[in-house]
Amino acid sequence: MAKIVRLDPLGQETSVLTNDNLLSALLKNELNVLHECGGRGMCATCHIFIKEGMEQLSPISRREQRTLGAITTSNLGSRLACQSKVMGEGVVVELPSGMYLSDTTDIESLVGRRAEENILHPLDGHVLVEAGKLITRSMISQLEETRSNVATHLANSKIV
Repeated sequence: MAKIVRLDPLGQETSVLTNDNLLSALLKNELNVLHECGGRGMCATCHIFIKEGMEQLSPISRREQRTLGAITTSNLGSRLACQSKVMGEGVVVELPSGMYLSDTTDIESLVGRRAEENILHPLDGHVLVEAGKLITRSMISQLEETRSNVATHLANSKIV
């Protein structure tokens, strides 16, 4: 049976099948939410905030706790959308402000421009470039190195 989830600050409501994760609801609504690890709860790119209804979601696993612990913007309302299964009504989701980058081609064309919103690190959520600041080529190098490290980590990791 479907449950209704509200997406803030969009003011949108969407239905999610019971026991489906929030990532599927976000993607269904054409929100550009990354999921670099393929929904395994290891990369933090689908980090969200639960404003209401945390008790209507599946419990947080140890893997999710570890991943959330590495995110600088994490708080008590933080969850990973890929790991948060909807069990009941009344869930209100808020996406973190800022943009996670998944690929250097996302920003190659932006070098020399000012960031319209914070650009966030794909692993720990720290701000790579603050809104209004210049996007530099050194940020691309840092992102390329990070992507290589993520790919190596994911290739060597086992699903718990």
